[in-house]
Amino acid sequence: MKSLSDKSGGWLRTCIRRFPTHAALVFGIIILATALPSQAVAVESIPGFFPIRPLNFDVSFNQRTFAPQTRVIAAQAGLTAFRYGNLEVRTVYQYYSQHTPTFNTDQNSLYLNPRWNNFIDILDFPKDKPINRMIRHILFGPLEDRVVPYLGALAGGTIPGRDSNSPGYLYGGQVGVRFPIARGFSIDMGLQYMRLEIYFQGNSDLSEQWLFTTGVRF
Repeated sequence: MKSLSDKSGGWLRTCIRRFPTHAALVFGIIILATALPSQAVAVESIPGFFPIRPLNFDVSFNQRTFAPQTRVIAAQAGLTAFRYGNLEVRTVYQYYSQHTPTFNTDQNSLYLNPRWNNFIDILDFPKDKPINRMIRHILFGPLEDRVVPYLGALAGGTIPGRDSNSPGYLYGGQVGVRFPIARGFSIDMGLQYMRLEIYFQGNSDLSEQWLFTTGVRF
């Protein structure tokens, strides 16, 4: 006999498969609700619409002459559309191109990327030994007071998607950290998981993508 938790887990997985955009929306709402500043902090936080900066840029190039012969280019760039306290919403464009002797594929994606900066600080308890300080010290050592760990969601569209001329949807999540190097300049490292609808060689299907990014923000 299945337990109640098994039934609940199966129901949740079915909902996510049937309504992927709803799952992404729920995830984004959770981040929004938990990342908004508390009443005490909100007095000092001013919403910023299209502050533009920080900007980010990531690029990757790979060319092989054998096993197999291929050329892969991946690049993404983004800007800040909204900022309020530790909440940040970014707009990101991603380009992916893979060319081989047997096929070519070029993918263009545009998505929103809400981020919850310093999410670890929600664990600011107990008073004598806060959990967030322990995690920061273990993970970042002498940089614990400078780095900005973040948790994010991804939601948007990609083309080709449903067919060669129609867009498809994408959604996913990410976790990463930003290392300030100088005033207005930092290194951003992140791991993101994405599911996107892709049209390839006459068929449209969902593709899963894991991507480790290292780029600059300024």
